[in-house]
Amino acid sequence: MFDWPTFLFSLPLLGKALLITLQTSLLGNAFGFVIAILISSMQLAKMPLLRRLGGSYIFIFRGVPLLVQLLVIYYLAPMFGLPNLSPMVAAVMALSLCSGAYIAEILRGGLMAIPSGQSEAAHLLGMSRPAILLRIELPQAVQSTLPSLVNELVLLIKASALVSVVGLADLTRVAQNLASSDYLFFQHYLVLAGIYCLINIPLTMFGRRLERHLERSLA
Repeated sequence: MFDWPTFLFSLPLLGKALLITLQTSLLGNAFGFVIAILISSMQLAKMPLLRRLGGSYIFIFRGVPLLVQLLVIYYLAPMFGLPNLSPMVAAVMALSLCSGAYIAEILRGGLMAIPSGQSEAAHLLGMSRPAILLRIELPQAVQSTLPSLVNELVLLIKASALVSVVGLADLTRVAQNLASSDYLFFQHYLVLAGIYCLINIPLTMFGRRLERHLERSLA
C-alpha cells in the first residue's frame, strides 16, 4: 500500500533536495563545459605536449569512476593541511572534472568537423587563435553537437546521485534518510525514481528532437 500521508510529508524535503541536485548538476555541467573547451583545444593543438596533456586528462577522468573521484577530492584537502571541503564544493568539483572529460570529447568531434579553411581565413584577417576558437569554431561545434551535449547533461544528472556519499543532502540522500526513518523503502525509492524520470525524460526527448532537427537541416 502507498502511504499518502507519508508521501505528502516527504514532498517539501524532496523539493529542497531536488533543488540541490539540480544546482550541483547544472554547476558541474557549466564548469565542465569550460574545462572541456580548454581540454579539446589542447587535444587539437599543434604542440605534442599539449595534445598528450589533454589526452591524459581525458584518460584519467573517464577511466576512474566518479564515485572514486568524489571520495578522493573530498578527503584529499585534509591530507595537505587544507580546510575540509564542504560536500557541495566537493560534489561540484568532482562533477565538473568528470563531465569536462566527456564534454571535451564531444566538442573535439564538433571542432574537427569544421572546415579548416574558416580558421585559416580568420587568421589571415588578423584574428588571434583564442578569438577564432571562441567566435568562429566553438559556436559551430556546439550547434552540431547540441544533442550529444544534452544527453551528457542527462547522464550527469543521473550520476549526481553519487554525491550523497560525501553527505550532501541531494535527492538520493534524502530518500535514503526517509526510508531509514519509517522503513518504507520501496515507496521512497519509487518516488525517487519517478522524480529522476520527470527530470530526465523531457531532457532526453528534447535531445532527440534536436538531433532530428539537425539531421533535417543538414539533409
